Amino acid sequence: MSPLAFFHRLAHDTLLLSMSQVRSFKASTWEDTITRISLWWEQARAVVVVPVFKFLVALCLIMSVMLFVEMMYMGLVVAYIKLFKRKPEKVYKWVAMEEDDVECGGEIFPMVLVQIPMYNEKEVCEQSIAAACKISWPSNRIIIQVLDDSTDPASKELVKKECERWSKEGVNITFEIRDNRKGYKAGALREGMKHSYVKQCDYVAIFDADFQPEPDFLFRTVPFLIHNPKLALVQGRWEFVNAGQCMMTRLQEMSLSYHFMVEQQVGSSTFAFFGFNGTAGVWRISALNESGGWNDQTTVEDMDLAVRATLRGWKLLYLDDLKVKSELPCSFNALRSQQHRWTCGPANLFRKMAGQIIRSENVSLWKKLYMLYSFFFMRKLVAHVLSFCFYCVILPATVLFPEVTVPKWAAFYLPSLITLLIALGRLRSIHLLAFWVLFENAMSLVRTKALVMGLFETGRVQEWVVTEKLGDGLKTKLIAQAPEEHHVRFRDRVHLMELLVGVYLLFCGCYDIIYGKRTLFLYLLFQSMGFFVVGFGYVGKYVAASSS
Repeated sequence: MSPLAFFHRLAHDTLLLSMSQVRSFKASTWEDTITRISLWWEQARAVVVVPVFKFLVALCLIMSVMLFVEMMYMGLVVAYIKLFKRKPEKVYKWVAMEEDDVECGGEIFPMVLVQIPMYNEKEVCEQSIAAACKISWPSNRIIIQVLDDSTDPASKELVKKECERWSKEGVNITFEIRDNRKGYKAGALREGMKHSYVKQCDYVAIFDADFQPEPDFLFRTVPFLIHNPKLALVQGRWEFVNAGQCMMTRLQEMSLSYHFMVEQQVGSSTFAFFGFNGTAGVWRISALNESGGWNDQTTVEDMDLAVRATLRGWKLLYLDDLKVKSELPCSFNALRSQQHRWTCGPANLFRKMAGQIIRSENVSLWKKLYMLYSFFFMRKLVAHVLSFCFYCVILPATVLFPEVTVPKWAAFYLPSLITLLIALGRLRSIHLLAFWVLFENAMSLVRTKALVMGLFETGRVQEWVVTEKLGDGLKTKLIAQAPEEHHVRFRDRVHLMELLVGVYLLFCGCYDIIYGKRTLFLYLLFQSMGFFVVGFGYVGKYVAASSS
């Protein structure tokens, strides 16, 4: 071998040795890094992650027990009311008004204002105005006031013509508009109370655009206000004309039936306080004015007014047997907007009114406790946080951390009892209970986000989206004309957050099947399917966006 070849070979071997050493060094460095990360994670898991999860589980267990006790308390109150027939007529003075005097236009009848706030409600305006105009009451003792904030010219023209038609038939009806939507519904109602003819009225009945009161509505409510001077409000129960339209409306009916039959009735019967639902009620105008009138500081102006009236010493009465026809949202986007407002608003109101409730001198200590703890804290905050954080985040995560255990009574027995208690509000839908649980848990994500916005006054805290309505007589026609589901734009249907939670639950379920020793994967897989169905928008009816 020549010297040149020798040195060339030596250099080549030296380079190969150097590269081998570098690879060996890199491999050992990478292995060391992985080992260090693994050790760090094990230490962090033992010292931080697992203790934090155990604390969160304990906190959720406490909240679960608190919620169960609250629901048992309400159930016992309702059972007492039913068993001993404690009807409002036995608690408050009520003397029937003679309907024969209607045609005579007797002066014994107080002057009543009926307000119907509207916003682009062309699908339901005719039926709601007609129902209000058919209310049995002396024609010279009632004023129908239609407050139209419509931005759609076709809707505004239709409402105007309907008011003119009833006016020609002798009904005392007015068509009121304004040049802005400041304050939304609260602003419209507030402006409506400023008209000179309102000064002669004693009471004001309020109906949203999709509500159809029976002709005897005032005969069943006004006598309570006449004979009980401390009563500020009498409200009826919602009845849903489209409850059987689709699965989503059936599930909504289950939740709202419990709300009215239990929550509203308990508040009215025990402390003469409940959250006014914004419609199907009659207010004493003097109480409304004394309480500060309509305020748009939150998106739940109705509940806001009820709280302020209570702090002034007024009482509120709910009539469970007085049913008023209304409509449930049948499209998922409409339901999401409604639930955002119904959750964000109360949380924001709690933030703003808690101090005033505590400092109020017109409310007893027990009533303050009921308003702050039962009404706001448990029903408006804890119930939503528990549904999402415990059943959709923390409980699924326990399959990843075998050290963290959840007792069977908290994971299964307690939520089952709570679910059965809620199902008692609508027994005819009890066979849909499993679907109701999955749907409510999926909706809890929307509610939890809205709750955080309300408590911290961030994001869409003041967002007001009018719930989409189809109208009783037009539902079949409009839905038949709506585009097929596959024509709907993908981005309009998909909800990313729900899909991400669905992926998380699916991962936890698969992990439990492979590595776990529990049967939690059954719940996790079904609940992940619930989130995927909601996330891809395959729930409810698709309704085409209006031209407005």
